[in-house]
Amino acid sequence: MGELVEMIAKYLVDNPDEVKVNEVEGTQSVIIELRVAPEDMGKVIGKQGRIAKAIRTVVKAAAIKDNKRVSVEIIQ
Repeated sequence: MGELVEMIAKYLVDNPDEVKVNEVEGTQSVIIELRVAPEDMGKVIGKQGRIAKAIRTVVKAAAIKDNKRVSVEIIQ
């Protein structure tokens, strides 16, 4: 799942080298932490959080086949 988030984020930002993804895996869930450059934060979140919500929706849909719960956190 982390690779999917990383790929999406790299296409959205101006500084793709600054995109960092960390996966924290538990027994039933996975937390994906996404870090981007401060000037790219708005591009990843989008107006009223629409892009962030879309990223979370795509990742949750991809996680259904693994029977896991996925949470995407955008960290400053």
